[in-house]
Amino acid sequence: MPRITATDRDGSVKEFDAAPGTSLMEALRDGAGLDIAAICGGSCSCATCHIYVAPDWLDRLPEQQPDERELLEFMETYRETSRLSCQIPVTDDLAGLEVTLAPEE
Repeated sequence: MPRITATDRDGSVKEFDAAPGTSLMEALRDGAGLDIAAICGGSCSCATCHIYVAPDWLDRLPEQQPDERELLEFMETYRETSRLSCQIPVTDDLAGLEVTLAPEE
C-alpha cells in the first residue's frame, strides 16, 4: 500500500497507507479520517474533495479531465496545483504523494 502524506485544513500532518483500488478521496476520508465532505460521492460534480497536490507530483498523476478542470477553475480557492481527490485512483505509484486539503467554500 502506498504511504501518503496529507496536511489537514488546520495544518496538522497525517501519514497513512492508502488502499489501491480506491480513490484518493476515499483514502483521505475513510482511511486517514480527514474531514472531506465528498457530497457527490466521487462523481466529479461537487468539488468538496478539493485538494492541492505537491507541485512535483502533478505530472505523475492521471491527466485532469475537462469536467474536473471546469469545476476547479470556478472555485475561489483554485490554484494550479488543484485537483479533485475523487478523480485520482490510488495505485502503488502514489507512494510518497503529498497533498493538502483545500479550504472549504
